[in-house]
Amino acid sequence: MTFFLPQTAHGTRNALNLGCALLKLGMVAFMLGEVAQGTIYEMRLPLAPGLDLLLRIDALSLLFVTLSAFLWLLTTIYAIAYFGTKPELSRFFGFFSLCVAATTGLAMAGNLISFFIFYELLTLSTWPLVIHKQDRASLAAGRSYLTFSLPGSAALLVAILWLESATGPIEFALPADLRAHGDASLRMIFALFIAGLGVKAALVPLHGWLPAAMAAPAPVSALLHAVAVVKAGAFGIVRVIYDVFGIALVEELRVGIVLAALAAVTIIWGSLRALQQTEVKKRLAFSTVSQVAYIVLGAALAGPFAVIGGLVHLVHQGLMKITLFFCAGVYQECADISEIRQLDGIGARMPLTSLCFSLGALGMIGIPPMAGFVSKFYLGVGGVQSGAAWVVAVLVASSLLNSAYFLPLLYRIWFRPVPVEGGSSGPRATPPGILWPPVITAAAALAVGLFAASAFSPLAWATLIVEREYLP
Repeated sequence: MTFFLPQTAHGTRNALNLGCALLKLGMVAFMLGEVAQGTIYEMRLPLAPGLDLLLRIDALSLLFVTLSAFLWLLTTIYAIAYFGTKPELSRFFGFFSLCVAATTGLAMAGNLISFFIFYELLTLSTWPLVIHKQDRASLAAGRSYLTFSLPGSAALLVAILWLESATGPIEFALPADLRAHGDASLRMIFALFIAGLGVKAALVPLHGWLPAAMAAPAPVSALLHAVAVVKAGAFGIVRVIYDVFGIALVEELRVGIVLAALAAVTIIWGSLRALQQTEVKKRLAFSTVSQVAYIVLGAALAGPFAVIGGLVHLVHQGLMKITLFFCAGVYQECADISEIRQLDGIGARMPLTSLCFSLGALGMIGIPPMAGFVSKFYLGVGGVQSGAAWVVAVLVASSLLNSAYFLPLLYRIWFRPVPVEGGSSGPRATPPGILWPPVITAAAALAVGLFAASAFSPLAWATLIVEREYLP
């Protein structure tokens, strides 16, 4: 609806966006209690004989939808304050809302064709956000995004058509007999699924579009890295492993261990590349490449603790990473900081923003009691449980590399002196609308770590998913 509002209708557009975000969050809060008791919501819309657009809300889909709803509200507040009365906001918020709707539909998709439809809608709705500034860097980022995404979509479509040519439409809740295909064909189909979904999950070597997309405004960066695109790819891989192929077949075909190795390479490679970056947002971008691969690693290992660790990291990484990107946006808007060298002494001048950034960074390193520690602990135990003790070495190496590229930033923020610059008036006042969202997400990232053992934590919900849906 915001597409059709006049550019000057800021109040109406803001009220509409905030109202819809609040309504969605309220609906999700209601469904959490119902789904926890075993309720499953479902809606079918016939597309063709024997082919339905199927939406189903189960425990796994609601994990993703809850994260999306919570962070959508905060990102909307942040974006309203960030953009103010700049031009082209009707277009921006129109595609912004369409992007979140596509993410929600993808999370609720109950079969492969429904997933594909929303997966493509997500691509089409995020591209205008990436090129929103319409400068040379943004347009180049948009071309890179499509260059990776369109072949990935083709691979995903081929995988679906090839698989369903012998089985018919596959619904996630109803395991299909895939044995009409031989082992060699199933391995090829699985590889096509991973190629198609691995683009959005930013698995190496399909990750090149993500750092380039940092040319987009801060609210878009936050959305891409914490909620929408990269999580869509990782979530799709979880669905393919557990709801299309099934754990037993993945282990029999021995494709899970190959995917786990690819995720491990991505974890280390992303961290090494992050070390080389001199821009704040690009360092965060390569950190995302590394951190999202934790979700894929947990899913590929297939052990109960590993799956719990991967699923809970979907939420934990979202909270920590959106905090970091929110703060990076505040630094850029209020202090003109985009390079790491410019962070010197900013902690004394912007203490609340810097505290939030520090909590997000410590969480990414895995310092207890932050959320990142919980994810890494479960992944490590799950690796040993699955007979892949090498995963512990990967996690330790990753944490050391996380420390190597985050701790120097924190040192600059808190312990380096403020540079002496003639005529500098210091940072501008931070609008509450871009200050409080990172405060809330940083507090949430701390809380889900501190209270991980509570009955209402993301960890408890991830455990519920594994016990209810994936354990024999």
